[in-house]
Amino acid sequence: MKYKCLLFLIIICSSNSFAQVEAGKTGAWYMYFFNHQFKESQFGIQGDIQYRNWNLGGDLEQLLIRTGVTYTPKNSKVLLTLGYGNITTGEFGDGNATSVESRIYQEVLMPQQLGKRIYLTHRFRYEQRFVEDQDFRTRYRYNLFLNVPFNNSALEKGALYAALYNELFVNGQKDIGDGREVEFFDRNRTYLGLGYVLKEGMRFQLGWMNQKTDTVGKAQLQLSFHHKF
Repeated sequence: MKYKCLLFLIIICSSNSFAQVEAGKTGAWYMYFFNHQFKESQFGIQGDIQYRNWNLGGDLEQLLIRTGVTYTPKNSKVLLTLGYGNITTGEFGDGNATSVESRIYQEVLMPQQLGKRIYLTHRFRYEQRFVEDQDFRTRYRYNLFLNVPFNNSALEKGALYAALYNELFVNGQKDIGDGREVEFFDRNRTYLGLGYVLKEGMRFQLGWMNQKTDTVGKAQLQLSFHHKF
């Protein structure tokens, strides 16, 4: 019963966030995530490529390319990552101006299972950001992922599942240079979607994410492919 209550509360919170977003502001993110563990080694690689649009396609919001080296301690399911990302951000509307960010990050991924069908993952990420025309910045992120399969007790071939997450971003400092400031609260993302496991190491997700900053809320359609090889 407590697991059903947890799922119900997350869905209610997500629905409240979606209701605040104007339909005309919907964007789209198309994403590829990969993860590879080297044979007979505790090391591996992971990363993602994301093409983000202010609309459903054509008006670039961001192109994000990120990868890192992973390490799994012995007798543990924890995944540690040291990585780098390059982000090109476009302006809203007809303009073609862009800005570039280089980002170094450290990450801890901790999976957890509750009962037979509740799969949680905690992700802690610390970022060092080199944003064009801004001073050096840092940011802290925490994401709680929740996957609940419908037709199977495990996330294996043929499983259809509910996918939910909530991620909080906190800036490490307010001053970004030239007298400009940001708030310590950077943004919050709430996501609700459906996933399908095509086969071991391959799954797809289609969902709806609401991103809120201290000034604006925006809805995003998300289509993602998750590849472990």
